[in-house]
Amino acid sequence: MPQHHKVTIIGSGPAGHTAAIYLARANLEPFMFEGMIANGFAPGGQLTTTTDVENFPGFPEGVMGGELMEKMREQSVRFGTTIETETITRLDCSSRPFKLWREGSESKDEPTDTTDALIIATGASAKRMHLPGEDVYWQNGISACAVCDGAVPIFRNKPLVVIGGGDSAAEEAIYLTKYASHVHVLVRRDKLRASKVMADRLLKHSKVTVHFNKIPTETSGDGSLLQAVSTKDTVTGEEGKIDANGLFYAIGHVPATALVKGLVDLDTDGYIKTIPGSSETNIPGLFAAGDVQDKRYRQAVTSAGSGCMAALDAERFLSELESE
Repeated sequence: MPQHHKVTIIGSGPAGHTAAIYLARANLEPFMFEGMIANGFAPGGQLTTTTDVENFPGFPEGVMGGELMEKMREQSVRFGTTIETETITRLDCSSRPFKLWREGSESKDEPTDTTDALIIATGASAKRMHLPGEDVYWQNGISACAVCDGAVPIFRNKPLVVIGGGDSAAEEAIYLTKYASHVHVLVRRDKLRASKVMADRLLKHSKVTVHFNKIPTETSGDGSLLQAVSTKDTVTGEEGKIDANGLFYAIGHVPATALVKGLVDLDTDGYIKTIPGSSETNIPGLFAAGDVQDKRYRQAVTSAGSGCMAALDAERFLSELESE
C-alpha cells in the first residue's frame, strides 16, 4: 500500500528546505525525499560541496556550505518535516494523487508513495571539465560561481582564469575584476558567443585578457591551493601556462529535470517552466523551486526565496482542493 502525503518535496537544497519549513509551520506535514547522491550531490545539494559561504544573510562571519545545509535540515525537522534519504526515480502526474516510485521500485506497477501536491526542488549542477588536478583544487582555487566565491581572500589581488565565451563568462569575468589583479578568459573558438554589448565590454576592460582558441588542459599548485592553469591552442597545438590562483567555470549548468522530462513543460535549456511570478507549472498541484527553474540567478538566497513561494503556492492549492 503506497504511503500518502499531503505535500511532497523532492530535493534538499535551500529551496527544498525553505519550502519544508513553511509547510511544516502551516501544519501540512511535508514529506521530503532528500536523495542519496541524487544528481551527483549528497543530501543538501550543491552547497555541500562549497567551503565558506559569505553572502547568505545572518552569517556575518560566513558559514561553511555543509554547516548551512545541516542547520536548514535541523530547522525543517524541528517543525515537523519527515525526511527520507531516498531518491525518487519515477513519477506519474497524469492523475491525482500523483504517484511516486522510490529508487529500486521503478518497475513495479504500484507506486511506493502518493501525494496531493508536489514540489520539485532538484537543483542544477555546473558543467565542469574534470581537468587533471581538478579534484585536488576544487573549492581550493577552482569554482563554478564567481558571484559566490569571487570575494574569497585566496582570490583577492590575484590573477584568475575564467573558462567560457558566452554572456555568463563575460559577466563573471567582469565581476571578478573587482577583486582580481587580472582576469584571463579562455575561449575555445576564435570569437565570443556573448552578446555584442557584453563582448565589447569584456574586450575593452583593462583588467581582462581574452585568449581565443585556447582550452585548459591541466591545473596545478602546491597541493593545497591552485597556482597555475596549463593551456593548449586549438589551432596550432601550442602549449602554455598561465599563473593563476583561481579558475572559474562559466560553461553552463545542467538542470536536474530527467525525472520530470515529458511530464511538465521545460524550456529549450531543460529548465522547468513556471508561470511568471509564481512556482506553478503547467500541471496543477506540481510546483518548481530553486535552480531547477532558475537559470539566471542561481544563488542560495534566491533558491530559498523561491522555496518560500512554492510552499505558499502549494498551501493555497491544498486549501482550494479541500474546499472542492
